[in-house]
Amino acid sequence: MTAFLIALAALIVGYFVYGKIVEHMFGPTDKPTPAIRHNDGVDYIPLPTWKIFMIQLLNIAGLGPIFGALGGAIWGPSVYLWIVLGSIFAGGVHDYLSGMISLREDGKSISEVVGNHMGPTMLFIMRVFSVVLLVLVGTVFMTGPAGLLSKLTGVAVTYVLPCVLLYYFLATLLPIDTIIARFYPIFGACLIIMALGIMGGMLLGVGGHTMPEMTLANLHPLGSEKMPIWPLMFITVACGACSGFHSTQSPIMARCLKDERLGRPVFYGAMISEGIIALIWATAGITFYDSTGGLAAAMKAGGAGTVVYDICVGFMPGIGAELAMLGVIACPITSGDTAFRSARLTLADWLGVDQSETKKRLMFAVPLLAIGGILSQMDFNIIWRYFSWTNQTLAMIVLWTGAVYLYRTKPGTKAYLIPMVPAVFMSAVTSTYILQAPEGLQLSTSISYPVGLIFAVVCLVLFLKTTVLRGTK
Repeated sequence: MTAFLIALAALIVGYFVYGKIVEHMFGPTDKPTPAIRHNDGVDYIPLPTWKIFMIQLLNIAGLGPIFGALGGAIWGPSVYLWIVLGSIFAGGVHDYLSGMISLREDGKSISEVVGNHMGPTMLFIMRVFSVVLLVLVGTVFMTGPAGLLSKLTGVAVTYVLPCVLLYYFLATLLPIDTIIARFYPIFGACLIIMALGIMGGMLLGVGGHTMPEMTLANLHPLGSEKMPIWPLMFITVACGACSGFHSTQSPIMARCLKDERLGRPVFYGAMISEGIIALIWATAGITFYDSTGGLAAAMKAGGAGTVVYDICVGFMPGIGAELAMLGVIACPITSGDTAFRSARLTLADWLGVDQSETKKRLMFAVPLLAIGGILSQMDFNIIWRYFSWTNQTLAMIVLWTGAVYLYRTKPGTKAYLIPMVPAVFMSAVTSTYILQAPEGLQLSTSISYPVGLIFAVVCLVLFLKTTVLRGTK
């Protein structure tokens, strides 16, 4: 269990060390936050810090750190490296900057934030891109938990799905402290029990399973040309290491923070916590099935939902399994509801429609949930693949926006390097994936690999040309 414990310790140390560096480079101030300046009793409401952290964690911890981590674990313990390094240097930076820049700009939606720094063309692209992603997320996180609830209760998905949809509608429409802030602590307790229970079961050796170590021999056990680790693993893990969806959620909590200095524990801290959840589930998948091959076969035979159920029962028998399943279900449920809520806020910001009146919230909530309900009838795997790529592409755009923001607001420093480096990396990941993926151009790796790297270099050159190099003239 050495590799797992080292990875776990690295995530915790990363929060206290690198998280502090990121916070210092951004420079929080004592200025009144949007929650104080624009308290409207609906979206702008000052909330206790512990509650904001819990909401943020539940907002971002959807199926990614569970389904995505299990999918990434097929490539073996190498997934540990991406979860740890991605959470610390990419995901945490992405989440912190998206939340804090939004906070500085009156809690605006991420599309408005990006447009403010990247120009009117990118503003329009981001508005459309964000709404599409949020509806995809809401759909994925509607069908996923409906299937898990059906497995747990024995009630047909046909009957469970409308109940989930109704809950999402109420969470999208009502003030944030009516449902979300009131029930999330309960969901959070289930989430914590789930994570600690699964980890405890592994560490105690329940079922006689042995946790894998990271060696050169098992670093990438598949070695299959049909499943190249680059870039598939980095897309598959999704929210467990870096996720553009998080940037759509951070503004929700940016409208509730009472102090800028709370940004690190809320935004950066929630990402690290999600990384820990992803690490636990990636390890659980390999451990429970005793190999990556066993996990891959189980995923192919029964799908991620069945794998999750089997792991919960295996490591937490009895009532513990039911509590663990509730924790798993809480993750997507509490991301799906705020996905539709974020879509409403994004459209409202786009069209300049005040959201303090119920009828004005209804004009966005009803069509958004209707579209999500229609899409929920499609194949889950297809929706997931498009969500994963769209998700990581948004993360890339937001990281570049963070680099531009820090260059402009922190002149004479190298603060922009903090988001710039992961932005280059994610540019290569997303472009390479869409070039070779079945839902993309289906090109060979001999083409997608070099073209993806060229795209990343072009993005870097454009950034340097419009910022650093222009400033030296």
